[in-house]
Amino acid sequence: MEGGGGSSNKTTGGLAGFFGAGGAGYSHADLAGVPLTGMNPLSPYLNVDPRYLVQDTDEFILPTGANKTRGRFELAFFTIGGCCMTGAAFGAMNGLRLGLKETQNMAWSKPKNVQILNMLTRQGALWANTLGSLALLYSAFGVIIEKTRGAEDDLNTVAAGTMTGMLYKCTGGLRGVARGGLAGLTFTSLYALYNNWEHMKGSLIQQSL
Repeated sequence: MEGGGGSSNKTTGGLAGFFGAGGAGYSHADLAGVPLTGMNPLSPYLNVDPRYLVQDTDEFILPTGANKTRGRFELAFFTIGGCCMTGAAFGAMNGLRLGLKETQNMAWSKPKNVQILNMLTRQGALWANTLGSLALLYSAFGVIIEKTRGAEDDLNTVAAGTMTGMLYKCTGGLRGVARGGLAGLTFTSLYALYNNWEHMKGSLIQQSL
């Protein structure tokens, strides 16, 4: 019986040792004096190293030589597409308004619906073409000026807008060129002022203090 009990204890101890529960156990007091060389203490609430919870670097890995912000060439596609869609939506609404105005004396019938749809599609295509062309010229001038100067700032925005207006109205003679350039200069200057408004306001507050 004793032999059987000893064999059973051995078997149990072997299985317990296999699963990590047997063998010589160490208490917390025994392990308290063991130095942890090269290791930081773990969080008492999370079984992870707190160093891995602090993100002091960028989340994404950028290619060598790439900027953290998108340049004018990358933004050109978004600008052109957004202007085309905006022009199409605005033109469609304007065409619907004009179509309803021109056919207000007509009864609701198929000819009236066709006339409204024709006006809607005509105005939508016209405004989409106009805004898309302006966005294409603006983006092209912006990329050329950026590559030429080697810098990206609001001066590129104002210069690209001015040149876009001048080129778009070049068929109207010198007066048309002047008006187009002035319009482009005005719009881009307002845009640059809007982008830097918070920075300018903070600078004025610091100077007043």
